[in-house]
Amino acid sequence: MVLIKEYIVAALLQDHLEVAKEMIHNDEIRQELENDIRADCDKLRSFLEAAQIINEISPRSKDIIIGVGEKLSCRIVAAVLQDRDVDAQFVSLENIIDREFEKIDQEFYDYLAKRMAEEVKKCGNKVPIVTGFFGIVPGSLLSSVGRGYTDLCAALTAVGLSAEELQIWKEVDGIFTADPRKVKSARLLPIITPEEASELTYYGSEVIHPFTMEQVIRSHIPIRIKNVENPRGQGTIIFPTEAVQKDGTATPPHSPKVLAENGYFLDLSRKYPTAVTIKDHVIVLNVHSNRKSVSHGFFAKIFSTLDRYGVVVDLISTSEVHVSMALGEDNTDKDLDRVITDLRSVGRVDVIKDLAILSLVGKQMKNMVGIAGMMFSTLASAGVNIEMISQGSSEINISCVIDERSAVTAINVIHDQLLSKRGKLILPSVKLALD
Repeated sequence: MVLIKEYIVAALLQDHLEVAKEMIHNDEIRQELENDIRADCDKLRSFLEAAQIINEISPRSKDIIIGVGEKLSCRIVAAVLQDRDVDAQFVSLENIIDREFEKIDQEFYDYLAKRMAEEVKKCGNKVPIVTGFFGIVPGSLLSSVGRGYTDLCAALTAVGLSAEELQIWKEVDGIFTADPRKVKSARLLPIITPEEASELTYYGSEVIHPFTMEQVIRSHIPIRIKNVENPRGQGTIIFPTEAVQKDGTATPPHSPKVLAENGYFLDLSRKYPTAVTIKDHVIVLNVHSNRKSVSHGFFAKIFSTLDRYGVVVDLISTSEVHVSMALGEDNTDKDLDRVITDLRSVGRVDVIKDLAILSLVGKQMKNMVGIAGMMFSTLASAGVNIEMISQGSSEINISCVIDERSAVTAINVIHDQLLSKRGKLILPSVKLALD
């Protein structure tokens, strides 16, 4: 174990030193960078040795280990910019949390936004190169937020600075009407509402972390998603349907005219679906009551069991004596066998595997009479069998569970019949005009 640890840290050190030597031409800048890299790797080695002595790696320890990689990367980026006469400054956020928080809530996010902004402002006119890792958080960063924490860091910094726009650069052009890898006719959505983006993110189009969008949109900051491999591309803008006036008061949801005046062209009166998405690797648990308890006791036992094991339910359909639940692959680390065993105390449990969730999303779909019927008749005409149906109270999302083998066929026929034939949403020129 000791040899493996030493080998990994040595390899990490060597890789970063080679990049520094290759990328940095100024001797003074390169020497300073190399010293910082060695210091970070020495700290990592000491931390791993301490963890080995106590024979334990906690979730917070994993956060710290991962944070070292971000520090090394950011140091190199800052040095490369300095070498090219860009006045850049490395900013580490690993020690910005100087208060105890019991949980991650809005108070915690507001505190982070303020502290992150303070650190960035210290750079003055320099270009800040900020680590996505922002210290020890309640429950650990990876466990509580997940691997999208770097996007959340950018969002909170934007909120703290009252930015006009947050840009998130990915390896995709933006959000599409469907997964372009599965649907060749999928189109880029130039602009989309936060509600639609949230639904698409949750049900398969994982472009942006939900926490990221929530924090920025509640501060009325538009989010633009761009592609690092296509920087001239238009991208997708997630535009808040509420905005703030110059005096700081909140305005009601924008009309198309107001949006246009601000440089954003979105017809909120449109009455057609926005996008369709697929979430693979789904299983369905059907629980049939044994009728030994009344309905409220039946439901209480089911949901208390799921809560005890930390099981996340994507879709649910209920009657007085029957509950169907669709579970995504984010439950793979849970002990589902024990969950099923415990659920059998309230009734018969059937398990159906190798399924997928098909979701049709659109903020204005609630104004479309017959859209659900069109969706299901389209699937039926393509020979796609439906295992389960669910629609949220917001009516922004109509979802159904189908056989995973039919997923590609289903998403293509739905896109062709319900999304391809409508007029395209055009943004002739998107500009910032929020000041």
